[in-house]
Amino acid sequence: MVESSGHARVAERFLAAFGARDDAGLRALLAEDVVWSMPGSGTISGTVHGRDAAATRAWEIAGRGVRTELLHVLVGRHGVALSLHNTAVAADGRELDEHLATVLTVRDGVITAIDSYLSDVDGMSAFFAHRTPGNRADQG
Repeated sequence: MVESSGHARVAERFLAAFGARDDAGLRALLAEDVVWSMPGSGTISGTVHGRDAAATRAWEIAGRGVRTELLHVLVGRHGVALSLHNTAVAADGRELDEHLATVLTVRDGVITAIDSYLSDVDGMSAFFAHRTPGNRADQG
């Protein structure tokens, strides 16, 4: 099915851009009006609207040293779900160790929505509770 394989390619390019910290590559995959929801109360929680806000969130996550391991790619009719394992250790010793599903809704080859589902919402909120020097994000 062409649609499904196209969704998987978008997901692969999304992960590659995130991993390489490729801002232009990431932004090219995001619709101008993309919406990204994330549970919790950390600095990356809530719903952001627009390509700039979504890119800012991605770089805040990356800026905290999060290592993302891809476990599974699950393809659907309207997008793809990524089963991921995120780990990181902050300078002050706080640890992040969570499994998550990141669901990318894809239309016409671009991501129109990102919905993140976490195994440890409280842990993520605690890890992203405080800003660290050099953070690129300006979200509250």
